Amino acid sequence: MAFRPILRKRAALPLAASLFAGATLLVPKTTLHAEAPSESVHLRKPIYDAPPAKKNPPAPSTPTRSSNPTPTDRLATQIGHARVFLHAHTQAAEVRLNDFMTRALHLESSFTSTIASLAPPPEVNEHLLPGGLYVLVAAMAGSIATRNRNILLRASVPLVVGVGAGWVVLPYTMRNVGDLMWGWEEKVPVLAENHLRVRGAAEETWRQAKSTGETVGRWADERVREGRQVVEGWVRKGS
Repeated sequence: MAFRPILRKRAALPLAASLFAGATLLVPKTTLHAEAPSESVHLRKPIYDAPPAKKNPPAPSTPTRSSNPTPTDRLATQIGHARVFLHAHTQAAEVRLNDFMTRALHLESSFTSTIASLAPPPEVNEHLLPGGLYVLVAAMAGSIATRNRNILLRASVPLVVGVGAGWVVLPYTMRNVGDLMWGWEEKVPVLAENHLRVRGAAEETWRQAKSTGETVGRWADERVREGRQVVEGWVRKGS
């Protein structure tokens, strides 16, 4: 019992030596500086892991069609052809409709302007309603007068009588109508030449008839004067 404290002291010596050796190992050999840290501090590994490098996303792959089209592809192709066909025919119909409307409006404008150009000027006291009735009555009278004649006279006399009555009753309107007809005839050179020829012959015939009438009138006046003188001589002799 007397040796127990001694044994305890001997057992404590190795334990103290091992603790001292461990402390010397744990104490760093380098001196820490607050202003300039040593290189070992920079060489230490970071606590957190480095962020992973960004990778470019892969390009989207285009789907490759097989050599044989599917029913959906064939249906889409047929629908596209039908739409193109309908669009082309719709545009063609629209163009034709626009052309037709343009021609109709042009004809309407031409017709109205032509009718307006036939009217006499407002300062002339020429009324179309009674004058037209007079011309119609004259043409009917010519038709009645030649009802028992041949077909040539029945066709020509009413026309001639009506045109003559028109020049007498509606001179300005007939002149406008003649100018309009002459404008139409100029589009056909052969018809215009024949018109000029017939007109020249008619004017020459009218001049000859007029000169002949004047000659016949002078001759009749002379004969009447001579007959009057003869009668007056007989009366003076009898008296």
